[in-house]
Amino acid sequence: MKKTLIRCGWIVSVDDEIGNRAGEDILIEGEKIVAIGKDLGPADQVIDASEMIAIPGLVDAHLHTWETGLKAIGCDWRGREYLRDVFAGMSTYFEPEDNYIATLAGSLSRLDAGVTTLLDYCHNVRSTEQAERSVDALEDSGIRAVFCLGTGVYREDQKPTDAELQRIHPRDRAMAIRNRLSNEERLVTMSLAIPGPHWAEEPSIRANLKLAKELGLRTSSHATMRKNQELMPDGYTALTNEGLLGPEHNIVHGNYLPDDELKLMVDAGITVTSTVQTEIRGYGRPPAVSRVVNFGGLPSLGVDVEPKIPGDMFREMQLALAYALNERVREDIVKPENPVDNKPIYAIDALKWATIGGAEALGLGHRIGSLTPGKQADIVLLRATDLNLFPVRNPLFSVVEFAHSGNVDTVMVAGQMRKSGGSLLYGRDEVRSVRTRLLESSERIIRESGFSVPT
Repeated sequence: MKKTLIRCGWIVSVDDEIGNRAGEDILIEGEKIVAIGKDLGPADQVIDASEMIAIPGLVDAHLHTWETGLKAIGCDWRGREYLRDVFAGMSTYFEPEDNYIATLAGSLSRLDAGVTTLLDYCHNVRSTEQAERSVDALEDSGIRAVFCLGTGVYREDQKPTDAELQRIHPRDRAMAIRNRLSNEERLVTMSLAIPGPHWAEEPSIRANLKLAKELGLRTSSHATMRKNQELMPDGYTALTNEGLLGPEHNIVHGNYLPDDELKLMVDAGITVTSTVQTEIRGYGRPPAVSRVVNFGGLPSLGVDVEPKIPGDMFREMQLALAYALNERVREDIVKPENPVDNKPIYAIDALKWATIGGAEALGLGHRIGSLTPGKQADIVLLRATDLNLFPVRNPLFSVVEFAHSGNVDTVMVAGQMRKSGGSLLYGRDEVRSVRTRLLESSERIIRESGFSVPT
């Protein structure tokens, strides 16, 4: 089995026992990290990263990857334009090949930016072929991914079944994808995207949860509504108390959940993913990151919707940290005589949200999320000589507060190189072809839907 030795300038392991190291090496054998330290013996390949910072691959725990071709069309949106124009509008003009090229381009862009693992929340599926082509794209890109199978929205001239109108997963479609992605050790695995209590009536929710349990799948749902808008009132509380929602479930957002309900869910092991860039622009309540921390949970982060915000996970992490710290400052000012008992938050916490927190939310914490011997070799190397990072005094601070995706030199997924010397190894001509096909696909969709991009 091939051995690779990375001679690192700095290592930020996100492993509490290993911590941060300087001038040490990472030894990889096959897909796994086998040792971190000095004098680790011979290797078949030696990578000189003596002027680089090694970190675990970032985890984008919630992305609608099918929207990649619609990037930056609605940065000024503040209301429900996204739901109207993208989710219920342009999505209905996607064919299977549109899903494929957008998902491929989105996955490659994640690898290019230091993301080694992605939860692809694909809620633009109206046929098994459309789902299959999305999975094809994830596999072709070389990224580690959880394909979170969702349902789709239909135009009046399209022909959904009654169950699909209620957003109940067609059993044959879910089974087909589950049979394809039955090996949990492969790079691309599966979970089920379900419209939770904020987005579906109780019979639909229970039907989807029953299907997920039968197929042995984790589930994820959007929690975005105010109390008076929930389609299943107090549904999260009821389903959690019944034991139907627990560690196998992940919610996204959760801004409007009251403290008692959110705490109940965190105590039950439900994971919470915040998409801070999106939420502070379009939600009337703060991201749930601080509250999840205070309730003893480990948040995770995701980019969510690239039509509105950039897909840089470094930026997402930095904004999440800044907002959480600012909440603590504001609480002390607003209630100086009775300050909120907030748990402290540090730079390492933010990096955990973007790595091990995401891994845990995807059910992959035993395999990825930290640079730990025995885990998969999902590793990102950042150029410490780039002027925005140089000189490095504290590698953790440099990574969390100063780095951006442009600093990513090398990306490894399960011991396989996906980016080296600042360039994707997918192939220059192949990347050019992906760009051409993505542009053709997205321009047709925008044109057919009648959407006008602001100029």
